[in-house]
Amino acid sequence: MPGELMELHYRDEEAIYIQASSDRVTVVFSTIFKDETDRTFGKVFLQEFVDARRQNTAMQHAPQVLYSSRDPPLEIRNVANLKRSDDVGYVTFVLFPQHFANPDRMQSTISHIQLFRDYLHYHIKCCKAYMHSRMRARVAEFLKILNRAKMENKEVERKTVTGRTLVQR
Repeated sequence: MPGELMELHYRDEEAIYIQASSDRVTVVFSTIFKDETDRTFGKVFLQEFVDARRQNTAMQHAPQVLYSSRDPPLEIRNVANLKRSDDVGYVTFVLFPQHFANPDRMQSTISHIQLFRDYLHYHIKCCKAYMHSRMRARVAEFLKILNRAKMENKEVERKTVTGRTLVQR
């Protein structure tokens, strides 16, 4: 039987929802993506989190991760005043007893969960910075190519049949 849902507001429009039950602890992050590129990078990044556990058998001991944009997960659908728009993303971590097996592991799990939002937004910003630096490098390369392709104006002295020099006016 699920326990009480705890709601921790850590930013104006963002919160962490925690619900403990006998066999798991469910942690749901609501996060706001300010602009379209953040949404795109966030979606790709979080989808990789979801797929990594499914595709890699070595990661079967990692917490289960679920991601949904716009629609909140079932655990928090009944919470009042949830924002439902395109700039909201919900990340759900399902933690099992193995993640709290001993005090060191419990501390590590709590620390990683607690810092997840900062980790996510930091990596989104790094991706954007990397993409911008790559775009600047590409533009510089294209400018070099364009500069090499410019036709040089050679001043050719034009003369008439009689040997006079033509002057353009």
